[in-house]
Amino acid sequence: MKTQEIQTIVEKHAGQRGELISILEEIQARYSYLPEDALRTVAEETGRSLVDIYGVATFYSWFSLKPRGKHLLSCCQGTACHVRGAPRVAEELQKQLKVRPGETTPDGEFTLETVNCLGACALGPIVVSDGHYFPNVGSAKVKDLIGKTRAGLDKVDVKSDQRIFPVHVNCARCNHSLMDPTHFLDGIPAIRVTVSSGDNRGSLLLSSLYGSYTIQCELEIPMDAVMHFYCPHCHAELSGGSPCPDCDARMVPMIVCGGGMLQICSRRGCKSHRLDFDGMNL
Repeated sequence: MKTQEIQTIVEKHAGQRGELISILEEIQARYSYLPEDALRTVAEETGRSLVDIYGVATFYSWFSLKPRGKHLLSCCQGTACHVRGAPRVAEELQKQLKVRPGETTPDGEFTLETVNCLGACALGPIVVSDGHYFPNVGSAKVKDLIGKTRAGLDKVDVKSDQRIFPVHVNCARCNHSLMDPTHFLDGIPAIRVTVSSGDNRGSLLLSSLYGSYTIQCELEIPMDAVMHFYCPHCHAELSGGSPCPDCDARMVPMIVCGGGMLQICSRRGCKSHRLDFDGMNL
């Protein structure tokens, strides 16, 4: 860790609303966790107490004080999951990975954590792997889940994978269609929104296939940066979504034609998304 890099990050966000969280987010994006030396430098540069900074860093589940592995496995231990056998799932994960919750495998591949709730109680036991929800997980499914994670969960065939299907969405403020019939992604019209990161603003195209992560963006947005989304018609910010269950960034709401709500995470690189239909979510 270079002190000058941390000082530059602090200067970049100085005076902004929520500057401390923005500073910590950028540090973690760069180092994959929050090094102790970095927190001490932030305290010195901002004039805040180290206790206050540590309190923020430990309050939000997205932040980590230890280096994380390439893949993050989160096993829910909430009440609904617990009564369905979540403790046995956690034990099997520990057995397969040979680590305890909060630890990372020696090869740096996997970090295992247990959480109190992942917001999908009816589908428990739940395990989230790299942002992908696995419902009704039993001990027998753990080895296969780890294998799929190691191989890469984002490798999907949009033509044959039955989890992939098209959605048409409107702005949650003006109800104008966000579909762009002149630009195609994954072979069908894309969703067009405007995004901003820092002082830069540009157009973002999203695949309208639910479950696909194909995007095209005019801006160079660093991984883990939190973006702001706007309607290209009424220019209102698409805000008001729930906190992301994986990283605590705000979800971006869009109205699904025919009824329902699509929410996607505003953090670059986070794969969390949710589709709600009359109280049911996917």
